[in-house]
Amino acid sequence: MSSLDLATLRAAHERIRPHIKRTPVLTNEALDDARGARLGFKCENLQAAGAFKSRGACNAVFSLTDAEAARGVVTHSSGNHAAALARAARLRGIPAHIVMPAGSPQSKVRNVASFGGRITFCEPGLNAREAACAKLAAETGATLVHPFDDLRVIAGQGTATIELLEDVPDLDFVLCPVGGGGLLCGTALAAKLLKPGIRVIGVEPALADDVAQSFRAGQRIAIPTPATIADGLRTNCTGEVNLPIIRQYVDDIVTVSEAGIVAAMRELWEKLHLVIEPSAAVPYAALLERKFVFAGQNVGLILTGGNVDLESLPWLKR
Repeated sequence: MSSLDLATLRAAHERIRPHIKRTPVLTNEALDDARGARLGFKCENLQAAGAFKSRGACNAVFSLTDAEAARGVVTHSSGNHAAALARAARLRGIPAHIVMPAGSPQSKVRNVASFGGRITFCEPGLNAREAACAKLAAETGATLVHPFDDLRVIAGQGTATIELLEDVPDLDFVLCPVGGGGLLCGTALAAKLLKPGIRVIGVEPALADDVAQSFRAGQRIAIPTPATIADGLRTNCTGEVNLPIIRQYVDDIVTVSEAGIVAAMRELWEKLHLVIEPSAAVPYAALLERKFVFAGQNVGLILTGGNVDLESLPWLKR
């Protein structure tokens, strides 16, 4: 796959449809009143394997030839992509080799193991993850399915926004968390190709602002391993295929504080009665911290995942 257009995104949607859930878009009058906007929450926390990552993983795995698939797949991930790829591989009956950084949330490690992923732990940091992944690929012949720097993955992630705009066609904004940039690329492509006038805002933790820096500089900028609570967004540097797409299709990238992420996560738990992880709360934190002008607008927010370690909820820490 060398390029992405609307036909490619729709083909991805058809390919993965038997293997994913069509997640609901929830609304809440109290949240609308509090924020002064009409909000629609795309609940990918209810997706198969607990996160939007099932979309990209299924598209990548079911795009493989039989010969490629027979050798299995390999990736590195802190959790959600790992579980999604393990699940997709199990559906196709092939092995999944998963590199996870030491210290990954135990809920996510258990999730990967439950789908039969063959886990190898490594030191935190992108270099260590990529080295361990390359070693496994060389040993097994498995196909790399990168968590974000992969057009097949990006196309799959974009299907969430196809569904969002089918359900809520009058959106003015789509807010999307950004870590490596796979979801943001897919979201922006789908949104702009379906509705050119819509505005797409990426939201990133201030402690993990590599994509925001890269977006403004016009080149990929790497940062030290981030310490944000949003563990799904702890990337050091966006992918090579990602940045050009982001710069072409995304209107802005804003950053939010750790306190804002925790407050947003707690408010959505209380008001929507949904289990979401910190990374999923990041877009709503941008509304809490008023990072852009949204009053009176129709705003779609992608709640990316719900794989939470219930033993370490952030508001329980002293």
